[in-house]
Amino acid sequence: MEVQEYRACDGLGLSALIRQGKVSREEVLAAACATVEENNPALGAVVRTRFEQAAREGRSTDPAAPFAGVPTLTKDLLMTLAGEPLAFGSASMADWRAPQDATLVCRMRAAGLTILGQTVTPELGLMGITEPRAFSHPVNPWHPEHSPGGSSGGAAAAVAGGLVPLAMGGDGGGSLRIPASHCGLFGLKPSRGRVPLGPLFGEVWQGAVVEHALTRSVRDSAALLDVINGMDAGSPWPLPREQGFLAAMERPPGTMRIAVSLGDPLGAPLGTWLDPEVRRAVEQAGRRLEALGHHLEWVDPPVEGGALADSYLTLYLGQLAADLVWISEQTDVPVCRLALEPATRAIGRLGRCLPARDYEIAKRYWNQVAWDMAAFHRRFDLLLMPVAATPAPRRGALYPSRSRERLMSLLAIPGASHLALKAGLLKRLAADSLRQTPFTQLANLTGQPAMSVPLHVTPDGLPVGVQVLAPMGEERRLLALAAQLEADSEWGRHLPRQEALPHDRPIGAIA
Repeated sequence: MEVQEYRACDGLGLSALIRQGKVSREEVLAAACATVEENNPALGAVVRTRFEQAAREGRSTDPAAPFAGVPTLTKDLLMTLAGEPLAFGSASMADWRAPQDATLVCRMRAAGLTILGQTVTPELGLMGITEPRAFSHPVNPWHPEHSPGGSSGGAAAAVAGGLVPLAMGGDGGGSLRIPASHCGLFGLKPSRGRVPLGPLFGEVWQGAVVEHALTRSVRDSAALLDVINGMDAGSPWPLPREQGFLAAMERPPGTMRIAVSLGDPLGAPLGTWLDPEVRRAVEQAGRRLEALGHHLEWVDPPVEGGALADSYLTLYLGQLAADLVWISEQTDVPVCRLALEPATRAIGRLGRCLPARDYEIAKRYWNQVAWDMAAFHRRFDLLLMPVAATPAPRRGALYPSRSRERLMSLLAIPGASHLALKAGLLKRLAADSLRQTPFTQLANLTGQPAMSVPLHVTPDGLPVGVQVLAPMGEERRLLALAAQLEADSEWGRHLPRQEALPHDRPIGAIA
């Protein structure tokens, strides 16, 4: 199989070629491995490979499985493979080995997917960019000077760069939708609890984190959700296995009532400035939806962005403090001696000082927002909003500066973390961390499904996605609309050209 033929296919397309006998699974795997070996030194997307294991596992794949013989990549975070390394993007976990396969990994293999390796993520998946100190920094295949976003930035770079037709990722505050927007891909965040995280984890970030994939086609995302969804033993979310996600996108969505917003209630309290190209992307998407027969109304969601950001960051701090204790237990290294990036260590110290009362108050606010959005969706079937405030930022532009890291290191002084929280550092962190991406956390807090759809490319050649939110449990509604937009816009023609990649230089850490 020629590499260009391999790169031109989505996952279901590759599987169909294999079932039809036009290519063999071995030929597809060889093309995939050759593509990774040739292009990853420039992309910096894949942190480790497992080609030999993939070949062995592929020989036992059920030929009738929907993705039989289709190569993919998992994220270097949460998606455990028994006995194999998983570093969570951190030097502190560099030598850790997973005790067992994740339920998601088992379901992927049953669906016929062949796991070639893991993609890079920021340390512990904490940032909306992917620039870990311990591993490579992936480039955006559309423009190598720019970031693919995060935290599933390695996955996005791998798919947009043609290494694999789909790659797994997770979304705890926009970590699938932000890279999808920056890299011209389709990114669906399913409803809370739709995809299991077990058996090593029951829920992550109080259920805000949901795992799924970045894809080039809507049908790959829908077909994958058909085979990986549903609770596993011990799941805290009693969602049984459902079918019909692929079938839903094969039917016209009908006329829907869609609210359109530029996200001012979410961004304004944080000082967010909306790039004109993002505004243009939302407005053009609205006009396209009207032309397709949908009813649109400019209405903001009933959310106060400052309170939402405070609530999100409060849980973020508390969860990180607990995660660092877990890492210490797994590695037998005291928390104070873990090999962590300065920003991670500082935020962990703040989380350690967070009162349990404040944590619980923040979590209760999630429930209020969910009720408010449920009432909103009784008027509107969907909500159209930006994904991020700007197109993909330049690599290194959003990583904490050295001077900022030195300032955060002062939190090591006894009592400094308590004083920082009392002095309002949480609000400062919220503004600094979420100013560029204040629009995606809403769906994580409410639990409702949301997607990024690649409908716009700037004059500078950078893609800009638009976000669509649906009521809790209504992934089918999103997928039906996404398929309609995909057919209308033919967004696949916008994939970046392979020759644009910087083949002449490896990608390493940014100083």
